[in-house]
Amino acid sequence: MALDRTVGLDLGGTKLASGVVDPEGSVIWSDQVSSKGYSQEAVIDLLADGIERARSEAPDADHIGVGIPATIDFARGRAISTVNLGLEDLPVRDLLEERTGATVWLDNDGNLAMLAEAVHGAAKGARDAVTLTIGTGIGGGIWLDGKIYRGSTGAGAELGHMVVDFDGPPCQGNCPGRGCVETLASGTAIAREGSEAALANPDSVLGEMIGKSGELTAEQVHRAAVEGDEVAIGVIETAGRYLGAALVSLVNLFEPEVVVVGGGAMAMGELLLGPARQEVRDRALKPMRETPVMPAVLGPDAGMIGAATLARIEAEGRG
Repeated sequence: MALDRTVGLDLGGTKLASGVVDPEGSVIWSDQVSSKGYSQEAVIDLLADGIERARSEAPDADHIGVGIPATIDFARGRAISTVNLGLEDLPVRDLLEERTGATVWLDNDGNLAMLAEAVHGAAKGARDAVTLTIGTGIGGGIWLDGKIYRGSTGAGAELGHMVVDFDGPPCQGNCPGRGCVETLASGTAIAREGSEAALANPDSVLGEMIGKSGELTAEQVHRAAVEGDEVAIGVIETAGRYLGAALVSLVNLFEPEVVVVGGGAMAMGELLLGPARQEVRDRALKPMRETPVMPAVLGPDAGMIGAATLARIEAEGRG
């Protein structure tokens, strides 16, 4: 059956985006609320409320896609574990269907950002592509032969936890690893490294910033870099090189037609992507070193659009 409108929800570590999306991927209605510090029970309340608010705008939209930053048992609609949210072994799909009476599909948020870019965005038309989303952490998705690759149960493609420095810092949240690309190239990593660089270089723009605030954000590091501060530029360049190291492994493994990089940190543009591209050119094998590395085009709505797209594909029997 063809659907006019579906609902997508994208849950992150700090916000929940909800929206109603048409078959072309255009957002008809959207909303955003804070999600920071919520318990498991409160997260279900938050998601159910987001669904109901979206359906109040589109009462005929009873097929819902939900993306969360977690390893997922896709067939059972269950969140297995999360790094940056307190969700463990939670039957999200069943709880939401019971609460809302709608049909719900659950997937990893990185997979859904990949789906959105593959169907409607920068990877449209590609049969094989990889996406990384860079924000508080790093998510991602793999598009193989025109479908999302999820692994044996749905928990696969946790691209942010590729190790790029065996002796690197402990990963954030609940990840037991060290030196994951998430802990070296995410917005959180840029803020941390920027703060350390500011303290070591008090005469820099970053040094002046940290003297006023005591702790820097990734956005402040970016602003200092745009102002020409070499210390800030160096922090972002280092993060970009770590990102590039992860991309080298990904293009060597999958030989995608394109790599798409999105998420909030992409506001840094070529300051971050330029060094990443150079690592791919210098270190990947032929012909993978020529793989285009492109910015995402759907912006912060990608996960929400992807969630609604998942609901459409599954409801129409094209999954």
